[in-house]
Amino acid sequence: MQAKLSIDDLHLIRAIAEGGSLSAAARRIGLDHSSAFRRLGSLEQRLGTRLFERARAGYATTPAGEAALATARHLIDEVDALHTRLAGADMRPFGAVRLTTTDTLVDFLGPMLAAFKAEHPEITVELAVSNAFFTLSRRDADVALRPSAEVPEHLVGRRLSTLATALYGTTAHLKLLKRGADIRELPWVAPDESLSHLASARWIAREIAPERITFRSSTLMGLAMAARQGLGVAALPCCLADLDPRLKRLNPPMDEMASALWLLTHPDLRRVARVRAFVAFATTWLEKRSSLLEGVPSPA
Repeated sequence: MQAKLSIDDLHLIRAIAEGGSLSAAARRIGLDHSSAFRRLGSLEQRLGTRLFERARAGYATTPAGEAALATARHLIDEVDALHTRLAGADMRPFGAVRLTTTDTLVDFLGPMLAAFKAEHPEITVELAVSNAFFTLSRRDADVALRPSAEVPEHLVGRRLSTLATALYGTTAHLKLLKRGADIRELPWVAPDESLSHLASARWIAREIAPERITFRSSTLMGLAMAARQGLGVAALPCCLADLDPRLKRLNPPMDEMASALWLLTHPDLRRVARVRAFVAFATTWLEKRSSLLEGVPSPA
């Protein structure tokens, strides 16, 4: 019997080709490394051909893999487009709204999600927390709320406010500054390479000597934890750090670290009743809290 490809097989092929490794592919499609390895081996055995060449630098497609990848991309995009069109035809004011946002905004958004549920008990919010910018066109989520300097052209929405960042530390750090210490000479905690695109990370790389950095993290939540423990000064969003009484703001918000907060959805979904209800509610709720997002007024 001739081997058949499933949609899961196509997702695996595309994830490996675009990720360049089994580890990256596994994270992308929600598997562990060993499961992705077994699935690829089983797929190649069923097909009777190798789809990828294994090398020290990663996985590279064979000619058969290139042909499979082209078909995978086409069919997955077609299926995703169909999902989006079908969702766009759903005008019922109930169901699920899948929201993606960053980990730094989760605590801030908690009261908003509770208030939305109280007002719209028939709508269930599914929260997808990721620091990667979901495409939305692939149905990763219905709505994105995240900081960004710019957004993909195929999405629609609005810029809600500036998202301010300032420097934070402990009471001990604040006392040192009041005595005349140079903030650049204090211990620092800093983003690792995965967050090098952040304006705050670029500022730290430019202004802070490497030997002053005592700790690095792949998330701002990790940096907030380190700052609370007194490991060093951290550059953090004001809407995150100002809500934590254990963190003290050491300076006003820094323009060179600021970003913008966007609320976005796919054009085909903006008329869906449940998505429209969530976007309208979130917009109003967030605009009322623009001072916290923008870092003003400064806490005493």
